[in-house]
Amino acid sequence: MAKIMLQGTASSVGKSILVTALCRIFKQDGYRVAPFKSQNMSLNSYITLDGKEMGRAQVLQAYACGLQPEAYMNPILLKPTSDKKCQIIVNGKVWGNSTAMEYHNMKLKFKDMLTKQFNEMEKNFDIIVMEGAGSPAEINLRDRDIVNMGMAELVDAPVLLIGDIDKGGVFASLAGTMLLLKDDERKRVKGTIINKFRGDVEILKPGLNMLEDIIHIPCAGVVPYFKLTLEDEDGAVEFNKYIKGKIDIAVIKLPHMSNFTDIDALHIEEDVSVRYVSSKNEFGVPDLVVVPGSKNTIEDLKAIRENGLEEVIKEYANSTEGLIIGICGGYQMLGNVLKDPYKTESSLQEIEGMKLLDIETTFENEKVMARIEGVFSRETAKCAKFSLFEGNIYGYEIHMGNCIYGNNVQPMFKITNKNGNKVEYIDGAVNSKGNVMGTYIHGIFDGVEFREYVINMLRIKKGLKTRKSVVYESLREKEIDKLADIVRNSLDMEFIYKIVGLKDA
Repeated sequence: MAKIMLQGTASSVGKSILVTALCRIFKQDGYRVAPFKSQNMSLNSYITLDGKEMGRAQVLQAYACGLQPEAYMNPILLKPTSDKKCQIIVNGKVWGNSTAMEYHNMKLKFKDMLTKQFNEMEKNFDIIVMEGAGSPAEINLRDRDIVNMGMAELVDAPVLLIGDIDKGGVFASLAGTMLLLKDDERKRVKGTIINKFRGDVEILKPGLNMLEDIIHIPCAGVVPYFKLTLEDEDGAVEFNKYIKGKIDIAVIKLPHMSNFTDIDALHIEEDVSVRYVSSKNEFGVPDLVVVPGSKNTIEDLKAIRENGLEEVIKEYANSTEGLIIGICGGYQMLGNVLKDPYKTESSLQEIEGMKLLDIETTFENEKVMARIEGVFSRETAKCAKFSLFEGNIYGYEIHMGNCIYGNNVQPMFKITNKNGNKVEYIDGAVNSKGNVMGTYIHGIFDGVEFREYVINMLRIKKGLKTRKSVVYESLREKEIDKLADIVRNSLDMEFIYKIVGLKDA
């Protein structure tokens, strides 16, 4: 079974997107391919069909392989809860919480599990495309490495090293990384990739030749800088950053904002601009406000209270006809009170919410993780804003809070399917005015029916023509194919096939 690992000189050099590209290229060439990242640190996560949690980067990579995402593709997920603490997800389930030092001291115990999991994957696929994390040259972490050279050594994988030329200093970063590797680690690096290049590659070639003379590793290719409508692993990608749309959507940029990908589908609407708001001076008069999810809801609520954003959100809700949608932690913030008796999220056991929805949230010890489908509830149908909506909604839940409804809200959705099983329970809430709503459902805008209805509602209000929305999944497939074309034409694929052992050297 063939394998190849992409590592980088630093974070955000393009490892995830280039793994996605190689996954699609190998699939196009007729191979059974799968992604693998032993350990991922991200607040962007996803729930699989069997109710397990994994990092979003491997979700996109799975789609590039033509596969449903599975937790074995990302066995360990670290979700930061503060600068020094994180929640540890192992094989899709909550393993526990720890400080950075505690996890650093314990992580070698996962080596056997990772090796066994990888060996099982080898039985089912022709090629596994592996992704490292950060840089392999973090010499202070080398003795307990399970994600870069440590993982490559466990399964004897060849490595391609990626450098980001857009940031500057790419030759120094590649040469410096090679300098800090041990001799046996350097031997694993079979080639380099220059990523995010702008300009004439002929000007770059003398530098590539000099770099090869210094590190004795050939360059496998130069990938140009490009912009595609594909989600980013670690943050908000402003696809239409330079476009001022007629529909203005403001997303509250929380300090611990999670699941940025909840917003991605809004970016693909032609007449919509999405902006991320960090202060009250940036708020303006948007048509829609989204209060997103958070990995530390209480601390983020305190933050927007202190910087004045809470005040302008409440004024907006009470004095305009604008729409507010809270997702997961954002939904909880819109309520009356948030209680944390077990100190799950914070040292505070209780904090007052924005009081825009008549709900009360209590954080529990057990985490809810589920893929769901549903419809608008009958009570919500009475609300004029949503009375004509007849479509389905779908997404996934990841939360540790439970809500109790007061008398002045109606449930938003009726959930009819959970992890493939028929169920019936309510989710979310909408106020009596119909302009503030919240839900636990991540990915709510991915569904074309709900997104189209909400955006058209905003268009009608502004006297604009209604439009048909793009099916997000179809667009994503086209964008992955575009990505594969760019990367295939930029890399020496014959050389890469020789590295993985599928063609003669």
